[in-house]
Amino acid sequence: MDVLKEIVNYVLNLGAAVFVPLIMLIVGLIARMKFKEAFSAALTLGIAFTGMTLVINFMTGAISPAAQALSERTGITLNAVDGGWPGMAAISWAWPYAFLLFPLQIAINIVMLIFNWTKTLNVDMWNVWSKIFTAVMVSYISGSIAMGFIAAIIQIVLELKSGDLWGPRVQELTGIPGVTVPHHITLLANIMHPFEVLMNKIPGLNKKVDADYLKEKIGIFGENEVMGAIIGLLLGFAAGYSVSKSLTLAVQAAAALVLFPMVSKLFAPALSPLSEAVSEFMRNKFKDKEVYIGLDWPILAGRSELWVAVIITIPVLLVCSIILPGNEVLPFAGIINLSFVVAALLLANANIIHMLIMGIITAPLFLYAATFFAPYITKLARSVGTVDIPKGMMLSWSTFESPDFRFLLSFAGKFNVWGIIGLIIWLVMFYWLYKDIDKKNKLNQTEGRKIS
Repeated sequence: MDVLKEIVNYVLNLGAAVFVPLIMLIVGLIARMKFKEAFSAALTLGIAFTGMTLVINFMTGAISPAAQALSERTGITLNAVDGGWPGMAAISWAWPYAFLLFPLQIAINIVMLIFNWTKTLNVDMWNVWSKIFTAVMVSYISGSIAMGFIAAIIQIVLELKSGDLWGPRVQELTGIPGVTVPHHITLLANIMHPFEVLMNKIPGLNKKVDADYLKEKIGIFGENEVMGAIIGLLLGFAAGYSVSKSLTLAVQAAAALVLFPMVSKLFAPALSPLSEAVSEFMRNKFKDKEVYIGLDWPILAGRSELWVAVIITIPVLLVCSIILPGNEVLPFAGIINLSFVVAALLLANANIIHMLIMGIITAPLFLYAATFFAPYITKLARSVGTVDIPKGMMLSWSTFESPDFRFLLSFAGKFNVWGIIGLIIWLVMFYWLYKDIDKKNKLNQTEGRKIS
């Protein structure tokens, strides 16, 4: 058991930019690609992930201080420290059973592929920590390690089914064939879906407003660099920055929005030959079986709508934290809310207006979930000793990924009647979401064949 733990920890310590390409190299060779072609594609994928990580870090490094300065200007002091996802990951990996989730995810994925229960081959093993975090929270709140593992298994299965669901839309948004995003972050689409259905029936709101539409309607003001500059400048002023510092932030935001689509173009030459080889292999071995390669969400980071929605909703999250009664968490480390925007991008198909509305609607959900989980996270963090928490304070995460899902799993794990009923309702809603988007995917494929 210790040997397995050491192997898993060593592999994960390589980092996503090394580990995921290594997995893709192995997958490419299994799919009978020539070593030279498989190695070149895998290396290019590593370069693409590294480049995207650099730009994301550049973007968050520029925006986060301004967002945090804006937070500090409120003068509000709340009891829970926002540690962001790094603090949660540290707690997760300190769990004694954490390493078991790595082989468990692989085993479930293989079984579901063999029995044709999924089309998704999830190579995004780096984010296994999110399954560990779910298992830790559920086992801690329910008092049952077994319930923690059951919750993690449910999450793994739903992630794979989400990968199947979003595959066509991910390919449409990125232009990369054969890929999807089976990330836990997309599960928030489940509760946003009724609002999306409603907005599509309201005149005026049912028109698609994406980056291309903005460019067409408002000209230069719809260009990535101009949108970035305007948003960065306004955020700088709101944060109390000087004119020169605000102008610097404007240029940094503009640079990031220009660089995102440029770096995202590296994914296509890396993933296209790999996805084609895997698809051909599956067709030969499993009677024309279609397979999506599941990757981390940054393959969607080239969409400027994602970043525009994230930055504009920063003040919304901050205002909600101040005015919502009973909230104990002031957004800080997690104030750039990627936990809503990836699901919103996919669900709204890059409709920026719909994405902004979803960001406003879900802001209270994130804050109340962060408040609810804060005592549990604090006790757990102090018990494992991985995070230093000031005396009299609590630790939480203001933009908790899929807060509704984890909340219901935790109470269902305690055999709480309302928790079980809530989880059943959530799963019924997921079935509705799946059927609705799947119907649209099939309709788009049919129309595409007619056009061609």
